[in-house]
Amino acid sequence: MDLEFNEGDSREEAVLTQPDDALPHPRLRLHKAFKSTHLPDDRDVIVYLPPGYDEDAGRAYPVLYLHDGQNLFDGRTSFVKDRTWQVREHADAAVEAGEIEPVVIVGIYNTGDRRIAEYTHEYNWQMGGGEADVYGKLITLELMPWIASQYRVRQDRENTGLGGSSLGGLVSLYLGLRYPTVFGKLAVMSPSVWWNHKSILGYLNEHAPQMWERPKVWLDVGDREGQKAVRDVEHLARRLKANGWKAGETMHFEMVQGGTHDEASWATRVRAMLRFLYPKSSKVSAG
Repeated sequence: MDLEFNEGDSREEAVLTQPDDALPHPRLRLHKAFKSTHLPDDRDVIVYLPPGYDEDAGRAYPVLYLHDGQNLFDGRTSFVKDRTWQVREHADAAVEAGEIEPVVIVGIYNTGDRRIAEYTHEYNWQMGGGEADVYGKLITLELMPWIASQYRVRQDRENTGLGGSSLGGLVSLYLGLRYPTVFGKLAVMSPSVWWNHKSILGYLNEHAPQMWERPKVWLDVGDREGQKAVRDVEHLARRLKANGWKAGETMHFEMVQGGTHDEASWATRVRAMLRFLYPKSSKVSAG
């Protein structure tokens, strides 16, 4: 699917960069009030730069876009105060240990009351929702080109990932299936398969046969998230395999022992997820 972007439509004036000293680490950049022509709410965007980014000006990096950006790096903005995914710490450790390729990670803040609407692909008569298609336009047509104009990121599908947890996991899978030529890697953590009578399973069955290339999928659930959630994610794992994903190659399914449905538990999975999606390669990406 071709992406359209008007290079003359600069967002420089609309997006303010937070001073580095206001953030918990100097390699984090916070861009305030990113505006969209597709959705009404402005949202903050936080960017993690890997070790060595500033020193190697000729290198371009893989990129991972994650939902619920306020929960990833900064305990002051997290849904549960001081409980984050510790993405910066885990990514730094994995890079420094030589486990993964250095990767730029973009956290997209949710918009509070409208989070359910933006993170769901179908309308539910009890809970609303169904704006994931429009949210996908914000990411692919507006945010991704803007990030590429500001940071040295690779833009091919093999080096572009999308991820999240809970409803963020659901929308990651949905958009990954909808934009298979854009996203080559998906982090689907504790996904809300239950949404609208598990309709994501039908969407998977309908679209997978039409996909020439399947994104690499990390899928997980904690064994303490409830029997229904565990069964739903196990069902999703079986559907992925039935539709051509291969365990250990194009997908990894993990039942997390003691895993719960919260930021502290998702933090324990970040490093393994990065190892599977962005393994260290002998090739160095150049700009």
